Amino acid sequence: MSSPVGTTVTKDTPPGGNPKDGNSGSGWAEVLLQAMRGNLRQYGMIVALALIIVLFAIWTDGTTVTPTNVTNIITQNGYVFILAIGMMIVIIAGHIDLSVGSLAAFTGAVAGVLMINHHMAWPLAMAISLAIGAVAGAWQGFWVAYIGVPSFIVTLAGMLIFRGGTEILLKGQSLAPMPEGFTKITSGYLPTVGPNTNYHNLTLLLGAALIAWTVFSEWRSRRQQAAYDLDVLPFGLFVLKCVAIGAAIIAFTMTLASDQGYPILLLILAGLLIVFGFVMRNTVIGRHVYALGGNQSAAKLSGVKNKRVVFLIFVNMGVLAALAGLVAAARLQSATPGAGVNYELEAISAAFIGGASSSGGVGTVLGAIIGGLVLGVLNNGMSILSVGSDWQQVIKGLVLLAAVGFDIYNKRKAGS
Repeated sequence: MSSPVGTTVTKDTPPGGNPKDGNSGSGWAEVLLQAMRGNLRQYGMIVALALIIVLFAIWTDGTTVTPTNVTNIITQNGYVFILAIGMMIVIIAGHIDLSVGSLAAFTGAVAGVLMINHHMAWPLAMAISLAIGAVAGAWQGFWVAYIGVPSFIVTLAGMLIFRGGTEILLKGQSLAPMPEGFTKITSGYLPTVGPNTNYHNLTLLLGAALIAWTVFSEWRSRRQQAAYDLDVLPFGLFVLKCVAIGAAIIAFTMTLASDQGYPILLLILAGLLIVFGFVMRNTVIGRHVYALGGNQSAAKLSGVKNKRVVFLIFVNMGVLAALAGLVAAARLQSATPGAGVNYELEAISAAFIGGASSSGGVGTVLGAIIGGLVLGVLNNGMSILSVGSDWQQVIKGLVLLAAVGFDIYNKRKAGS
């Protein structure tokens, strides 16, 4: 089973000699190749994402990388990122959830009815909607974990139930407008503070903090691996990795800081990425999720409470689906019966493109975000280039097929 950390590493001293030796060129090359092979899906999609961004920037004369358009990509695809995180965890555990789009629509409708028809304060309406998402996830998790009904069937039934519930609740009509405080979730930005520097100062500070935290996190992970006598990247490659990450953060931060700064939705996504990334890498429940997806029988014999873990996975997915529904409603500034259509397909696509395995046990939370970004940049770039929606669907379908086919090819190659 692949490591949930998502980083396959190599020896400090590469094959072929010490890097300090005169014969170190081939050694470093082999180290780099081994590192790339071990993280082929993860690194491959990062390279693919960078290539897609560069190509669309060239084809659109830089329109896709303007601050306004970068912000649009984040806000337009916020619900995809949120759903992809939960879906990645579900898929890692060896299950699937087809109901997330309908559940997102239902919870968004609940929030709209409470805020518009019953004049409830929007924070309370959000809390109730998230609680309903948790209950819905618990209901589905009960059938999957304790009754033993396949997740495909349970969530397919949930998709129909929640879609019908949305129609009943809204009576086939849209509710608008949403309260201003609620819509700030997707349209709001960090406040402007400090002197006039022609940049958004708070965004620059957060960007610097993010670089420091990322480098520290990478260094701490390296030291922990070394303490347990695990293989680590050679120091030169480790520094190169940190420099590349820092450069990407700087470019992204400076782009947004030159306009209105970090949107509030981006902070929500960053919080989810940090929390779920930590849970999946460093907690018992995260290890158990990977164990279940890798080999359920072996995990059960090892003492993993498989029913409880599966139940909690679906509760978590329900909460994230509700949050995605609230984000979508805030962006549309309304609760509509047609919301959530095909959300589940986008979330599943993002998870598989981001490195999830169709057989479970493999994937990372960061990979889910990368997969969502690939889809988001493709959608945005093709729309700017006026590519028809029919061809957009064809292209995204081919990308998904290529990602899953690549995963199967890697498994067969490793098995042989």
